[in-house]
Amino acid sequence: MTSPRCRLYLITPPALDPAAFAPVLAEALAGGDVACVQLRLKGASDEAVLAAGRALMPIAQAAGAAFIVNDRPDLARALGADGVHVGQDDASYAEARRMLGPDAIVGVTCHDSRHLAMEAADAGADYVAFGAIYATATKDAKTSAPLDLIQWWAELFETPCVAIGGITVENAAPVIAAGADFLAVSAGVWNHADGPRAAVARFNALFGA
Repeated sequence: MTSPRCRLYLITPPALDPAAFAPVLAEALAGGDVACVQLRLKGASDEAVLAAGRALMPIAQAAGAAFIVNDRPDLARALGADGVHVGQDDASYAEARRMLGPDAIVGVTCHDSRHLAMEAADAGADYVAFGAIYATATKDAKTSAPLDLIQWWAELFETPCVAIGGITVENAAPVIAAGADFLAVSAGVWNHADGPRAAVARFNALFGA
């Protein structure tokens, strides 16, 4: 059986000015297939998140990418976003699902835990996220997830898995080979030496290899 092609799960920079970042996002999305864009603005005010969402969501959706809000199902609902990503310290999966309804995307951070991932999948999560795969400066990662965890999940479970943490064009190949359905990338795209559009194109070349 052929495994589904891995896809890019793009995470915004940790701080941004919506007006300045909007054309940067559009340029990145022009580089190739992106499954979704997650708006992740830790510590920003609700109004700042909503303002960023209103500016960026139409750009993501016009490119065929789902628009996901990090942590906050209430703000995702207010924006009419496609879904939410919740961590273990955020709203529960059940709460997020109740707020957003049956058709929204609800993904769950599972760190390096098989138990948390199985619980999330059993509850109905649309994907589980494992990390950090590699060292990352984007966030203070609580755990390190080995590639054999990705491989174990891919072999046994239907619920898609997202690999996150320090992934770049240069180190992505082993993660793809392990069976990740999505690679969550932030700095590996925005800080790429040749620019975000080139980074997205190169990730897609890896997925198609």
